[in-house]
Amino acid sequence: MRNKLTLSVAALVMIANGVPAMAQSMDHSAHAEQATTKPMDHAAHMAAMNDDIAGAEAALTSYRQALTARDANAMAALFAEDSFIYENGKDEGSFTHYMEHHLGPELDAITSFTFGNPTLAVTRMGHMAFGRETYTYRIELADGRVIDREGVATSVLAHDADGWKIVQYHSSSRAPR
Repeated sequence: MRNKLTLSVAALVMIANGVPAMAQSMDHSAHAEQATTKPMDHAAHMAAMNDDIAGAEAALTSYRQALTARDANAMAALFAEDSFIYENGKDEGSFTHYMEHHLGPELDAITSFTFGNPTLAVTRMGHMAFGRETYTYRIELADGRVIDREGVATSVLAHDADGWKIVQYHSSSRAPR
């Protein structure tokens, strides 16, 4: 798993630095029809993609909305199969593992989950994007406990023919000061 993470980070660095080999290896099969009629102007395609970050922002906003709705299926649909989840200093594995062993069991004990003051900034680099979020949240549990926290998250997303998927998600929180 560490090798996959190292490769993901290396790929982001290469993309950010404009390494041509990486750009040439991208799969543009979603544009196959256009490619068969005339050669694709890759620079124009990438410029148009970089101008549109709404899809990546929507994926992260949808994750927050699915979490507050406690909708496990909606959350799972937003993550890549080979995703990585890190929470409060712990490697939680893939989203599937995280859902089965951590978040899923917690969802049953939650009666209310709300976010406050969310901020979201996304930077897109071709077929990849990274997000930075801040927020507060409140969780009310069936046993009467209430958890109030300030949180932050960073994420890496990848775009393919199926749209934006979260590849890596890292969140942490603390009690308000």
